[in-house]
Amino acid sequence: MFDLHALKDELQALEGDVSRPLNATSEGIFDTSKNRAETLADQIKAALNDLGKTLSEQEGHIENILSDRPITSVASALALGVVVGFMLGRN
Repeated sequence: MFDLHALKDELQALEGDVSRPLNATSEGIFDTSKNRAETLADQIKAALNDLGKTLSEQEGHIENILSDRPITSVASALALGVVVGFMLGRN
């Protein structure tokens, strides 16, 4: 899976890199920004693909757990619903 802290650090590094070329021409700034945005978009796409694969793998695992213990699953869902209901009711 992907590391959120590493992604945050990369975003901060990109922010610093984009703010440095203040003396460059407008075309240079545009090209730099475009390249950085494309790089960031590629990284986000890769992270989302990894997340999708992980969720697909876990979906099968959860289906097996639920089918093996249907009564426990329903009771757990009911208890979670009650807890969330109480939490939302307090606000």
